[in-house]
Formats: sequence, C-alpha cells, structure tokens
Amino acid sequence: MDDSTIYVRERGNLRRVGDIVLAQPKPASSCRRTHPLVLRKKHFIFTYNSEGSLRYSTKSLFDITLLFVADNIHYVDSLVGFPEQIGDKLFAAAEENHVFLNADVASKAIRLFSDAYGDMVLGSLCLRNRFPLLHERMDEIRSFQSLKSLDLFGCRLGDNHEIFLHLTSTSLASSLVELSIGGNSLSDAGLQRLTAPIRMMKKGLDCLTSLDISHNVITDRALRYLTCLRKLEKLDVSATGLMLCLTLKNTIKDLLGLIYSERPLDSFDHARCKTAGWAEQVVNQWETCGLQVNKMKKIDESRASALRFFGRQKFVRNILNAAPVGVHQGGGSQEQHTSFLQTRILSESQEKAAGI
Repeated sequence: MDDSTIYVRERGNLRRVGDIVLAQPKPASSCRRTHPLVLRKKHFIFTYNSEGSLRYSTKSLFDITLLFVADNIHYVDSLVGFPEQIGDKLFAAAEENHVFLNADVASKAIRLFSDAYGDMVLGSLCLRNRFPLLHERMDEIRSFQSLKSLDLFGCRLGDNHEIFLHLTSTSLASSLVELSIGGNSLSDAGLQRLTAPIRMMKKGLDCLTSLDISHNVITDRALRYLTCLRKLEKLDVSATGLMLCLTLKNTIKDLLGLIYSERPLDSFDHARCKTAGWAEQVVNQWETCGLQVNKMKKIDESRASALRFFGRQKFVRNILNAAPVGVHQGGGSQEQHTSFLQTRILSESQEKAAGI
C-alpha cells in the first residue's frame, strides 16, 4: 500500500493524497473519450435523453465499492456489525455477479452472510420433491445455519443420508422449528440414527416443535426415539406402519404428551411451505442451472450413443482401407475379398434388423 495512489473527495473536489489537485476533465461531445476510466463500463450508467442521444453518468462511490466487495466476497472475514441495509445490497450485488453459482466460493459466501444476518438470508427452505437440488448443492445448503423451517419431503434420504448430521448440528439447534422428512423411505433405524446425537449428547433440535415423518416405513418402536425432542408439539405419522387404534393413541400420549387430532393440522399443509429470504432467487438459480446441466449431459450422451451406433461404418471403412493389395490366401483378388466382406456385413445387419 505504500506505493499505491490514494484519492479523496473533499468539498466536491477530487484530489490525490499529497496535496496534488487533479485537473477536471474537459467536457466531450460524445461518449468516446480517451480517459482510461471509460474502459470500465460497469462504473458508468448509460441512458438516452429525450432527443435519443446516448448519455452516461458515473455511479456513486458507494455503488462502485459495493461491486468491488461483491466480486471479492471470498476475501472478507466477517460482516458482523454491518447494517442490515448494507448487507442486503451487498448480497444482491453478489447475486447479480453470480457469485453464489461458483462452487468454489458459494459455501463460504453464504456462511459469511448467515453468520452476520441469520434468518434474513434464508429463514425457510422448501426442497419438497427436489432431490436433485439437494444432492447437487449439499455444501451450500448446509451453509444456511439459521433456518426456522426446512421441508425435505420426498428427497430420497433413506436411513444413512449425510444431511442428518447437519439437522442435529449446533448451528440449527437454536433455530430450526419445523422439519419435514416424510416420504424418504425412512425406517426405525433411520430415526434412531437421526436422533442418536440428541439422545447421547443432549444437543440438537432443541427448538423443534413440528415434525413430519409421514409416508415412511416406521413402527411403534420409532416413537421412543422421539422422546428426546422436548419441545415437540405437532407430529405427523400418517401413511406409516403405525396402525391407528386406542393403544397407539395412549402410547403417543404417554411417550410424547400428544393427543390425536381428527382433522389434519394446518401446519402440515404444503401450501404453507415456501422458500423465504434474501437467497430465495439463489436457490431458484441453482435449480435452473442444474436442469440445464442435466439437459446438456443428456444431449452429450445421445451424441455419444449416435456415434457408437453409426461407428460400424467407420470400422468397416478402416478395415477396407487397411486390407493388403494383391491376392489373399485361398485365392481371389482384392475386389473379390472386398465384395465378400461387404456381403457378410450386409447379411449380419439384416439378421439384426429381423431380430434373429
């Protein structure tokens, strides 16, 4: 920094440190100027006047600084203490520059904002039946450490998914209130593994009040694993292996202190589930990019299949070109050998087409 040039603006005048006042640029009649700053178009705003002429004006120093920090957000150590208005604009600038689409810096950037602004970055995340997005963006999703509501219904978790460690981590212990893990082929062993850190270390899901484990293959044994959820108030066990009877009602009441509801609770209605926060559009961008990548992958696979399908002609051509000139064993000229080879290949193709 000793050799750097520093400029300051005082009383409307721009000067360089060292009391050297810079000369004001001369006005130009067109936007083609020789000043080197004109090359950085992102620092200028281009508009048209009422006569249709192109005009431009410089962005404010705040906007230029905001763009600079957004481009280098992975070098920022902390945003704690910065006003929420600044954080919102900085997040929007980083989103506009596609910072969160870069897998190398996305996780660090999201965690940086989450540590400073909590659930304002993302308070509710709905991944219902969006299992490709969960598996492709696992690191980024685990960076949201202040979620209040998380819907993982139909995400094909099974009994050994790595997301279980994040659900019971310290980061979500004091924030997560609603959790849906229904329709994930969970068994008693899966719920046992999910709640093991809570039962052993007495930490994790401390504030959970609503849990959806419907459409899973679970039995009465799984209910005992839920007794560690001390603040649980609502539980959905519909379409499971639990048979509704008086014994089940008494068991749930004795173990969890819950009573049976004749009508479905509104809290388990999917219409209430949505993604909310600054990162709402970021999640949508992840899903859109994932669909585009999968589409291109399918196109590449179809092209490779086409090359394999039509590759036999090239193979035959190479054999014909590599065949020696002259008389072959058993007699016959080069032309006779070529004709015999083509006839044999043609007959094989006809047999395959006929299903023989």
